[in-house]
Amino acid sequence: MNNPRGTQKHYVYTVPSKRSIQSIKDKVRARTYRSTLHLSLRELLISLNQTLRGWANYFRYGVSKDVFGAVDSYAWRRIASWLARKHSRLSRQQMRRRFCQPGSWKIAHDGIAFTGASSVAVTRYRYRGHHIPSPWTPAPAALTG
Repeated sequence: MNNPRGTQKHYVYTVPSKRSIQSIKDKVRARTYRSTLHLSLRELLISLNQTLRGWANYFRYGVSKDVFGAVDSYAWRRIASWLARKHSRLSRQQMRRRFCQPGSWKIAHDGIAFTGASSVAVTRYRYRGHHIPSPWTPAPAALTG
């Protein structure tokens, strides 16, 4: 529970656990291991984007933006090293021209770009509103009859 400065209110900040962060990193590592060098970059990007987007959708109801950025950074480094192993004869500039969008280091190939977990918008609190009835509100008199 955190207490914002100058107030007496407490807030609960939920973040993904270290175990869940490590599990998604393990999945990224398994998909970018050297045994997957036979895949095309397009197939790898589609697979990683789906995995990271699904994981991020689960954890988007919390304070997860920094965690998403860290996981994306890790995945980007793994993809870059995967590309360097797959195309070992290319220089760094040739790799950037061939596999990155013009003017940036965003990895993309055949119309598929690496979006990662940061593509999912973080929603701080899920509005549950009328979906979950409150046990403390009295039932209307007409129904208790």
